[in-house]
Amino acid sequence: MKGVIQQGLVVANRLVADKEGNYAPQRQAATPVRTAEDGSYKWQLGGDAEGWALVELQADGSTRMICDVVPQCDQAGSAPIAFGQPMALDSSFSLHGAGDLRMETVNLTPLTHLAVTLAERSANGLSPNALSSAYTTVENWFGLPAGALRLTPPDVTQLDEMTSVTADALQVAIANAAFLALVGDNTRWNSISDVLSNLTSQISATGQISVMGDGTNVALVDLVSAAALQASGLQATVDSGVISQKLVVVEYRNLQRFKTIAEVYDGSDTSVADSGDTITDTTNDSSASTDQALEDSGDTTADTSTDNTTDNTTDNTGVQVAGTTEPDATVDDSTGDTVVDTGTTTGASEPPATETTPEETIPANAALLSWTAPLTRENGDSLAMGEIAGFEVVYGTSAESLDQSLAIGDASTDELLVDELTEGTWYFAIRTLDTDGNRSRLSEVVYKQI
Repeated sequence: MKGVIQQGLVVANRLVADKEGNYAPQRQAATPVRTAEDGSYKWQLGGDAEGWALVELQADGSTRMICDVVPQCDQAGSAPIAFGQPMALDSSFSLHGAGDLRMETVNLTPLTHLAVTLAERSANGLSPNALSSAYTTVENWFGLPAGALRLTPPDVTQLDEMTSVTADALQVAIANAAFLALVGDNTRWNSISDVLSNLTSQISATGQISVMGDGTNVALVDLVSAAALQASGLQATVDSGVISQKLVVVEYRNLQRFKTIAEVYDGSDTSVADSGDTITDTTNDSSASTDQALEDSGDTTADTSTDNTTDNTTDNTGVQVAGTTEPDATVDDSTGDTVVDTGTTTGASEPPATETTPEETIPANAALLSWTAPLTRENGDSLAMGEIAGFEVVYGTSAESLDQSLAIGDASTDELLVDELTEGTWYFAIRTLDTDGNRSRLSEVVYKQI
């Protein structure tokens, strides 16, 4: 569910094709059920329940939604509802989702609701292909990773109680919370039902939603910017450093998505294209790969390190900008392993490895990374601490595939413990992020045997 919706009535109808191949909801696939206190629902499927179904949640007088907007949820004509507290829903509120009942959990969120509305425009109706395509399109609109709408969104009001949650799942939950966050920002939107009704009307009419807004309709930038603000606000509500860092990742992704939308908007086209492009910064060094959007597929806290090796970073216009120094990473531990430093400094011999004694014993399944913030940009210009937005640590079990990452949104941080690592050799590298959204190349890769 979107956030937590309690006592919502959930109905599923099988999607069946007629002779012309047009799919439409037919008989019920299971007995309707109510959602539980945690927002979940569960069916006992019958023997004929196989295949795809359209699933709908409907609100009535018993239905409540937990406010998942920081610091509060505004509703027209009533007092604000504090973050984490239940609020009533109007009887017109509904959410749709679709999927193969025997193969997957069908989530019901504002994002899946938009996807179903988009699929309904297909020549074959709500066919599995049309629905799958629509899910992908909506993910692209919001800059979400592939398959994100199939992720069950966590309850963002209970983040400190979570032992394992990915940044991808957090991004989905916060994107869904953004719909409710718009209520109160504009007196036109008295409830989340009003926001959803406007967006579904846009999609039904054109297959798209407004990008930058026209003074009448909800715009994509409204939702993306609201999501970025929610990610920032949630950072102040959690005690967990792991969760906080993943919220930094989500905030960064939304800011990058906002920047992408602003750059492609030409002032004449107010519709959003089916594009999942992300901002990339290319480098003048032919050996450097194109930067990719921040991702976080790990559940651990991570750290990185930098030195003064320089890096030529350019923006998409080819003008040299904000390239920060390429960092050298250092791994420390207190388990007797050799400290590794494979970084090199331009024009100098390789520095000797050093080992520091941490205040606390480092767990055997962890690596302590440390670094020094760079002082200059790649072109030789000085780089002030205030121009550094943070760092990104990437790591993995192969030096060629550093497929996990963590973002650090504090330029003053110079040490990080990456824990809960499985047995084997782990490889680490770091890059610097500046306040204009530019990123350095990755440092030399260092490693530790766990």
